[in-house]
Amino acid sequence: MEVFFYLVPAIMIAIASCVAVAVIRRSLRVSRAWNSGLTAEARCLRTYTTTSGGSGDSSVHTTLHHVYEFITRDGRSVRFEEAGGPGTIVEGDIVTVHYVADDPQQATANPPAPGRLAAGTGCILAFLGVFILGAIAFMLMAHSIFSIEEGFFGGDGFFGGDDVPGEGDFPTEGDFPTGDDVFMEP
Repeated sequence: MEVFFYLVPAIMIAIASCVAVAVIRRSLRVSRAWNSGLTAEARCLRTYTTTSGGSGDSSVHTTLHHVYEFITRDGRSVRFEEAGGPGTIVEGDIVTVHYVADDPQQATANPPAPGRLAAGTGCILAFLGVFILGAIAFMLMAHSIFSIEEGFFGGDGFFGGDDVPGEGDFPTEGDFPTGDDVFMEP
C-alpha cells in the first residue's frame, strides 16, 4: 500500500516534466521562426475547431485550428496547421507567416511577440515547477510518516525498541520495602 504514495506522485512528476519539455520546445520553435527573418504570404485554406471536456461537470474547451499554405523562397509549397490562432482569420484570408528555411513545416502565423511568449512560457513553467515541488513534498511527507509509524509500531517491539515488556521489567511484590525497611533512621 505504501508504494502508491510514491508511485502516483512519481507518475505525476513524469507527466508534468513531459509537459514542461513540450512547452519549452514549442516556445523555442516559435521563437526560432520569428528570429529567422524569413516570411511569406500564406493563404488560410481551412479553419476548424476541436472541443475537449464536457463530460460530467467539467467545462467544454474549444480550440480553433487554421490550415495555411505558402511557398518558400526556394519555390517549395508548404502546408501547415496551427492551433490557437485568432478567430478573425477565415478561409481565403492572406496572412504573413514566419518560418525557418531548413524546416518550413514548423512555421507560425502568429505575429512576433517575444515578451508575450516568454511571459506565457514562464508562467506555465512556474506552475509546473510548483506542482512538481508539491508532489516531491508529498512524497517526503509520506516517507516521514511511514518511517515514524514503522518506528512506533515496528517489528522490533513496541515504540521501535528491542525491550519487549516481560519478566523482570515491572516491579514485583518482593521489590517493595516491607515492615521495618519502610522506616528510616533520622
